[in-house]
Amino acid sequence: MKPLTETKAFTATRNACKLCAPLGASMAYKGIQGCVPLIHGSQGCATYVRRYMISHYKEPIDIASSSFSEESTIFGGGPTLKLAMFNVGNQYKPYHIGVTTTCLSETIGDDVPQIIKEFRGEAPELAHIGLAHASTPSYCGTHVDGFHQAIVSVIKYLSSEAEPNNKLVLLPGMLSPADYRYLTEIMERMDIDVIMLPDLSESLDNPHWEDYKRIPDGGTTPEQLKSLGGAKSYMQFGDVLNKGMIANTVKRKNINTPGSVLEEMYNMPGATTGFPIGINATDRFFNLLEKMTGKAIPEKYTKERGRLVDAYTDGHKYVFDKRAVIYGEEDFVIGLTEFLTEIGIKPVLIATGGESSAFKGIVKSKLNPRHNPEIMVGADFEEIAEKCREIEKPDIMIGHSKGYYIARELNFPLLRVGFPIHDRFGSQRVLHIGYEGAHRLFENIANALIEYKQENSPVGWKYM
Repeated sequence: MKPLTETKAFTATRNACKLCAPLGASMAYKGIQGCVPLIHGSQGCATYVRRYMISHYKEPIDIASSSFSEESTIFGGGPTLKLAMFNVGNQYKPYHIGVTTTCLSETIGDDVPQIIKEFRGEAPELAHIGLAHASTPSYCGTHVDGFHQAIVSVIKYLSSEAEPNNKLVLLPGMLSPADYRYLTEIMERMDIDVIMLPDLSESLDNPHWEDYKRIPDGGTTPEQLKSLGGAKSYMQFGDVLNKGMIANTVKRKNINTPGSVLEEMYNMPGATTGFPIGINATDRFFNLLEKMTGKAIPEKYTKERGRLVDAYTDGHKYVFDKRAVIYGEEDFVIGLTEFLTEIGIKPVLIATGGESSAFKGIVKSKLNPRHNPEIMVGADFEEIAEKCREIEKPDIMIGHSKGYYIARELNFPLLRVGFPIHDRFGSQRVLHIGYEGAHRLFENIANALIEYKQENSPVGWKYM
């Protein structure tokens, strides 16, 4: 007798197309000035996070740990977390400590808010240190979800009511330090008083130091956090945001994004737009910025746009109708999909390790109606590799370093973007957004395709 429902055989994840939530939370906390991330869990979790971030950013990364032992696992991690906060407070002398939980501490049910409350009573000499905490078990979301949850915790626990001011709160999400610097330049040129939350422009890409600094310079300042509650409005990047955390639940309206928390806590109006990658998305960003602030777009960016249009025209013949595989974080992949469609490239496989039920619909809305790519949600790299072997050979793969072995096996170029990039230099200075970022991406894609064709031609050439 046949079963009533056909089910696919379950296979464990093999090389996930995502990273752990505490990693993303730690990255977000590094964008808060004077903040030390503290992972409440095993020492191995903190080592993993440090290793990934150091390899990508090429910066010293200090991540504290409550260093769970077998005893902590059985009797609870409260004493180890208190000791960790005490040691970090005394040795690093931070403005803030950002606590992020792991699978282990969440599974045993540690009540972190209560532990922090008890710590406040037991260590009054450290009362000046701000304490934020985010619930970030990796079985409930991706590193991007952890990033957003950390920013939510910063708003909840480190910001405060303030006199009304004319500031714009900009919530860019998980982008490169180069992207953050580009946004900072835009705000300065448009004379917009902005609070960037977080601000990774310096803290994860510092100048050379003569002497080692335990806490790097840069980040959203305590003064900015104090004035946050009085800001005029907010702008948030992302289409999916942290919806992946509740892909299998019904009550989607209860999602807390950084923007929604600002609305709830401070009655702050705002707007959300996708990552400004490519002309169309950047146009929307600038138009929204102009509408929200009343400030005119500087001529510099009009010229940048014009040069980008010229590049599209010059390079169209090299990229048109090429076939691409795209993978990575949900919002980043959505931005890349719109950009590739804009320049005439045909996505044939679009994959993410995130599990948002909103992802497929948003991706489809960005595609050329003639294109019908395979869209994979909750994917791992073995599934992506299997699909790449089934479809007609792509011309290029676009994503981070973890997909390299697929590109190597199937012999097509990989353009490295996003996070993490472990096998190339300058990852923290890859610009993705704005007209300038799109210009660089377009040229890099065109040149990768030209180089591949040139290197694999039986007759070489040195002139186009």
